[in-house]
Amino acid sequence: MITTHNIHKAFGALEVLKGIDLQIEAREVVSIVGPSGAGKTTLLQILGTLSRPSEGSIEIDGVAVHALSDRQLSRFRNTRIGFVFQFHHLLPEFTAMENVCIPGYIAGCDRQAVEQHAAELLALLRVDHRATHKPAELSGGEQQRVAIARALINSPAVLLADEPSGNLDSKNREELHRLFFTLRDTLGQTIVIVTHDEQLAAMSDRKIEMVDGLIVTP
Repeated sequence: MITTHNIHKAFGALEVLKGIDLQIEAREVVSIVGPSGAGKTTLLQILGTLSRPSEGSIEIDGVAVHALSDRQLSRFRNTRIGFVFQFHHLLPEFTAMENVCIPGYIAGCDRQAVEQHAAELLALLRVDHRATHKPAELSGGEQQRVAIARALINSPAVLLADEPSGNLDSKNREELHRLFFTLRDTLGQTIVIVTHDEQLAAMSDRKIEMVDGLIVTP
């Protein structure tokens, strides 16, 4: 599902990634761990096409994304990659249902189909009873579940998560961790997670450790 070859990323004289070779199979739940400054989030941004590598190649779901134009990348990102962050980034003026639907509308999908899929995702994630509520009316765990539904609305090839449970209490954190594996088993989702949470890392199919811009345990 994801293959990178010799990925480097530099910001001026600072080289953050120093040659990353990585392969992630379809339906894998992979965690990326390591100390702060190891390059984990930078790598996740490159995998998500939010940042281009300074050197190297990356293929996602059979597409050489490093060769795409900015417009092509934007379209690929919207339709083939889902993002979940530590902070949910839900739009406060819209309901849970509306927040989930927005990426589908942007992609130009049929409105009725988008709304039906959104309802199905909210039900799968057990927040369908909160569909008409705005983010301020939701708990932290509910907000993160809505954010995950939003990330899945366009049926992405890959779900990328950056410290997804870092802002949750222990109960909601454990539920969220189990949820990732439900998504893998139910939807066949490939998931890559940057985390400092050892419990989540231990649950993953594979744990990749980074130190100083390099992978030390593939």
